[in-house]
Amino acid sequence: MLPGSTSVQGLLLEWYEFRCYKFKGETLSAQSRRYINLPNRPASLPFSDAVLVGDTLHVSGRIGLDPATGEAPESIDAELELLFDGFQAVLREAGMAMDDLVWVQVYSPDVSLWQRFNAAYVKLFSREFPARAFLGSGTLLKKGRFEMLGIAVKS
Repeated sequence: MLPGSTSVQGLLLEWYEFRCYKFKGETLSAQSRRYINLPNRPASLPFSDAVLVGDTLHVSGRIGLDPATGEAPESIDAELELLFDGFQAVLREAGMAMDDLVWVQVYSPDVSLWQRFNAAYVKLFSREFPARAFLGSGTLLKKGRFEMLGIAVKS
């Protein structure tokens, strides 16, 4: 443990404070956080589309919803297109792109769809892929087949 830490909880708190408030040796204030929300996003949602802290963007989970119905489309390909378009729009709003992602997590109630997901996902990158987990889940909101979240770092 670090000097001054008396428990695992204390150690985790010290690490969290260091990670959130220190970046490249510079102290970051709470003002260095930028909350990113797309213009067409419902105001009633109790979370931000993403939060930029320093050069690190934390992107909230996104589902490929049809804007006309608010539900996932019947077609898996259409859902993936909506999912990736929305995810890329959040990244663009922060001045980033898919190649800036360092971690991606995908939830799906049907893990047999991972090959369909991968076939579309690989086309989004021009260089190395980020670290990723594809996890089985319970039912997703709005009958979605995929929910994707990630962390990106400005290059």
